[in-house]
Amino acid sequence: MDVVMHPIGLIHSPFSTQAETPIQAVRSQAIGQVEVHSEFAEGLQDVEGFSYLILLYVFHRSEGYTLRVEPFLDNQLHGLFTTRYPYRPNPIGLSVVRLLARKDNILEIEGVDVLDGTPLLDIKPYVPEFDVRHDARTGWYETRSFK
Repeated sequence: MDVVMHPIGLIHSPFSTQAETPIQAVRSQAIGQVEVHSEFAEGLQDVEGFSYLILLYVFHRSEGYTLRVEPFLDNQLHGLFTTRYPYRPNPIGLSVVRLLARKDNILEIEGVDVLDGTPLLDIKPYVPEFDVRHDARTGWYETRSFK
């Protein structure tokens, strides 16, 4: 089975290199823009009612992967699928960002943590009733080697 996806837009950020890019959006106050291609702009109707959005995108400069990695927030090896490491078999990333404003097909966001020109695959609303899990365990992150 082949899976083919096409970007619905681009994410613009002040970051041109991976070294500049924050590790996680929650740690970033950087301002960016989501440019939704005009043929998908109608899908933004009512987006202003949400304070946070989940962005799904392609790590477009990511090449290759290994199944055990040393994540940014630890100095021990862990299974790739227990991390948010960008080098993955399917280089899909996600970020939760604050929506600041909308002008036509452009969303101004805060908390951007991706490279400028990142291809956007989808936007989903962040809904605490659905997205927050108060009984969540965080595996190795709870006992990571350094904090």
